[in-house]
Parts: sequence; structure tokens; C-alpha cells
Amino acid sequence: MTTSTRGAARTPAVLVLEDGRTFRGRAYGAVGETFGEAVFSTGMTGYQETLTDPSYDRQIVVATAPQIGNTGWNDEDDESGRIWVSGYVVRDPARVPSNWRSRRSLDDELIAQGVVGISGIDTRALTRHLRERGSMRAGIFSGDALAPDAELVRRVQAQPHMKGASLYEEVATKEAYVVPAVGEKKFTVAAIDLGIKGMTPQRMAERGIEVHVLPATATAEDVYAVQPDGVFFSNGPGDPATADGPVALMTAVLERKTPLFGICFGNQILGRALGFGTYKLKYGHRGINQPVQDRTTGKVEVTAHNHGFAVDAPLDKVSETKFGRAEVSHVCLNDDVVEGLQLLDQPAFSVQYHPEAAAGPHDAAYLFDRFTSLMSTVREGQRA
Repeated sequence: MTTSTRGAARTPAVLVLEDGRTFRGRAYGAVGETFGEAVFSTGMTGYQETLTDPSYDRQIVVATAPQIGNTGWNDEDDESGRIWVSGYVVRDPARVPSNWRSRRSLDDELIAQGVVGISGIDTRALTRHLRERGSMRAGIFSGDALAPDAELVRRVQAQPHMKGASLYEEVATKEAYVVPAVGEKKFTVAAIDLGIKGMTPQRMAERGIEVHVLPATATAEDVYAVQPDGVFFSNGPGDPATADGPVALMTAVLERKTPLFGICFGNQILGRALGFGTYKLKYGHRGINQPVQDRTTGKVEVTAHNHGFAVDAPLDKVSETKFGRAEVSHVCLNDDVVEGLQLLDQPAFSVQYHPEAAAGPHDAAYLFDRFTSLMSTVREGQRA
């Protein structure tokens, strides 16, 4: 990525897709060039949490909401220490942010972090194109990076695909750290950071959990050194088919029958550990309005998603695995994609979406309570 910032709002820019389609607009954020997988997010709010979600590493995010930036940028809502998206695509950026928590404009923050974006394009047409053709490689070009279209398409087509990309170690913490329990400490959890969002350990801490966040390269010895009551596997970017290390670690956790909870990438890791395959979705689920049914209760939740891969597990039967019986616990009502797994013979479950609700509705917050109940049940059984 190359960037500069002078006169960004007046600078012509172009978004180029790998199939040759182009969208012309104006630079938004930094000026230069950037590459990534073009995906769309249907959230009408929460752009700050979206942009700082490590699961968006190496992706150019298209905002389907027509106006972005109204509430500016604050210093409280980041989900990590930086913006992770490769580029940002909006239709109508707010001219002046208006919110009592705002400290600067979204445009200013994109410039400060060197994130190349584009505005003033028909994001509805772009979203329809990605729905029909699928997520694909793309580039945003402005300023000195502009060139004839054929040359820009060539640059885009030279970029790596998301399928086969191993990215989780890029975004994970390098050093372990602890998020203390709020109030009385009830449990200790080892959380494997594959791209964890800041609100996730906070949701656990609110339930009396002391969370030890460990690097993606953590070993079973590292995990059990903190004497955990449970183990958590986080969300993260890239192709789960490349995550052999986390799969091996989860297998070790399952062998010890430690209570286990995974979300997003963690759900895909559980799927692999149980012997299921994973596959790339045509355009994925991204946004905060995805309907999911919890099959254990029959309830429908509106949930926050960010995933381009899914687990290939049967919806219509209980599967036999080396860790006992497993079933699909949650399913997306839009397309029947597997949205959760649970073991029936030991304490382990996962979901494909984001129950921390940052941003997003709070329908799925109960999953953290389910995790604490699981740990409590196992602890009581050990005492009996």
C-alpha cells in the first residue's frame, strides 16, 4: 500500500475488480493504492467496530448503508489497536460528524492510519455485482497510483486469493495478557487470540471470568499453565483450512474434556477438529442483521457476522466423531449455512457469529452465560 493525504476529498479515485469492472469516484481517506478481497457489510451502524475488527484483515469493505461517518470517530469503540481493513468503500461520506463522543472525523482517522478508500460510487450496484459474481480481489487507486484500466486490472489479478490465505498469526497478540474479572472472580479462561475483538474478553469479564488472552501460537502447555476452567477460541481472518496449529491445540483441549467455546474462526476450528470440512462462501455473511435460529431452543436471533468461510456439516442428523456425538446447533435462516456446533457427550460448543455485539444486537449475549454454566456444571461434577 502506498499513501499520501493531500487534497484527498478532491482527488479522483477508481475501484477495480478482478473481473475488469470499475467504479469511479473520489478518494476517501488516504490517497494511493491498496489491494484486498472486496466484500460488503450490511450494518447501518458500527463502522468503527467494523474497521477495527481483525477479521477484516486483507479485505476491502463496501458499506451498503448509503451514508457513513455521521458519528465521527471516538477513542472508546475500537475493537483492536488499529484499523485492519485494506480499504473502505462508501457512497456518501458525512461532511461533518455530529456526536458528543466524536473526537475527529472518520476521514481524518482513515488518513491518520493510511487507509486508502473511495467515495461517491454506486455501492448498491457494486453490492449486487458481488452478490451475483461473488467476493473477489480488488484494488482502490488514487493520485499517483492511477493508470490505464488494463494496467490496474493486471495489478489486481496479481494479488493472492483469500482461499488458502493464512492470516490469523498476523493479527493476533504476540504476548499474553490478562483481562481481570469484574467484581468477584468465578472462573479462569484461556482465550486463544486468532483475531480477537476487545469486547469479547470484556463480555466474559462482566460475568466474573478472568481472561488470559494467549497468542495464536500458544501450546497446550501454555493453555494449562493458567489452570483454566474453560478455553475460548476467537474469531479471526483467512482460510480455516490453513489453521493446522489451532486445530491441533483444540484437539488437545477436547481430549482433556475442558469446557470449550469458539466463535467465528473458532467455530471453523472446532469443525475441523471434529473431522468436518470447511469451504468458501460465495460472498459471505457480514453485518449486524443476520437471522440465525438456535435449534436447541427454537428461538431466532438477529446476529452480527463477519465470515467468508463455513463448516461443511450435515444439518439433518447427529454425527459421530472421535469426541462423541456432534450436531449443528445453529443455522442461518437466509441460506442454511451452519452457524453453530455442539458436542453432546462433552462440554464443547461454538457459533459462527459474534455474540459480543460490537457492533450489533445483543440477542446472542446468552452464549457467554451458556459458557459459564458449562464451566460451573463441570466444576460441580469434579467436586462430586
